[in-house]
Amino acid sequence: MTVSPPMRIAFNFISRRLWAGGYNYQANLFAALARFRPGEFAPVVFAGNRSDESEVAGIAEIQGVEIVRSAAFDGQRELPAALALGLARGAAASFQAARIDAVVESARFYGWRLPIPAVAWIPDLQHRSLPHLFSRAGRWRRELGFRMQIGSGRTIMLSSESALRDFKAYYPHARNRICVVRFATQPPSALLDTDASEVLAGYNLPENYFYLPNQFYRHKNHQLVVDALSILKDRGVDVVVCASGSTEDPREPGYFERVDAEVRKRGLAAQFRHVGIIPLSHVYALLRASTALINPSRFEGWSTTVEEAKSFGVPMILSDIDVHREQTAGAARYFGIDDPVALADLLAEALTQAKGPVIRNIVPHQDESVSAFAASFAATVRQTVQRAARKTAEE
Repeated sequence: MTVSPPMRIAFNFISRRLWAGGYNYQANLFAALARFRPGEFAPVVFAGNRSDESEVAGIAEIQGVEIVRSAAFDGQRELPAALALGLARGAAASFQAARIDAVVESARFYGWRLPIPAVAWIPDLQHRSLPHLFSRAGRWRRELGFRMQIGSGRTIMLSSESALRDFKAYYPHARNRICVVRFATQPPSALLDTDASEVLAGYNLPENYFYLPNQFYRHKNHQLVVDALSILKDRGVDVVVCASGSTEDPREPGYFERVDAEVRKRGLAAQFRHVGIIPLSHVYALLRASTALINPSRFEGWSTTVEEAKSFGVPMILSDIDVHREQTAGAARYFGIDDPVALADLLAEALTQAKGPVIRNIVPHQDESVSAFAASFAATVRQTVQRAARKTAEE
């Protein structure tokens, strides 16, 4: 019996500092493939020479992952050539040298002349739904990239039915093959060994607190949480929200500083506590011990923080957007994205129902969700490669 070698799939490296959701998505995908599709795939991550060494090392530790460093992946230096000439030559040469069988484009476009089957992962269409959050140049750069991927016949990989509805509405004439691959996560056991009570003590958190692990992008809607905490303070209700995540938003420098200034102006420093970018083991510890996860986002493709909360059975208080309803099937508390009173009411209600400190573990049957994620991704890539092979044979 002949054993086929693993399919070598190229991914561009995603910085956790700049996009924690994308970094965690890749990490969970690679771990899921290694666990549930052993020997079938070899993820090869292409990082720029300037990519953060500690972040790259975190991905390299995952079983079966290879790392390739190349200047071609520093920033978007090859995008003009990909758009004008149809090929990012440096990236294509790196792929061929690494014997790549398929490419996953994430916020990248390698050109319509790329001689390797490609899947374009479009996590969301935020620039169409919330155009005011992008500069004119940023919005059109993103739109041009998506249109080039569509026009090049890429398989389009989306993360939710909500994103699929948006895609069909904004690109009604697209004839690409479209696949919805729903992300699921099961944090590695090594990251769950950290003593959660020690982590809470280290951040000086009370027994009952709410966790908000979103980067400080405007669409993540942190200001609504500040408004809700201000309402609760006026009511004499002491609620603590612990926020973690990067404060950098290339689209809107200074956004975190404005939110932080508002926190201090309202005397909410004890209620709204930002702990910055923290180790993943601390993220999971804070999540597992929290009274509830908060995600007030105005827009998501498929929320990583919600998936992580689901994996531990953490109660959730979420903005009432379609994708949150889709992810949780109604198993959460919801509030309007512009309704701080509703959020304040839900926080107060959850606090009164809290039963003291609790440390949660992975919920039963989580393996099934992660296995389905791996299988869905595997089918998407294999079918893309098979379609490309048939097309080549016909030509």
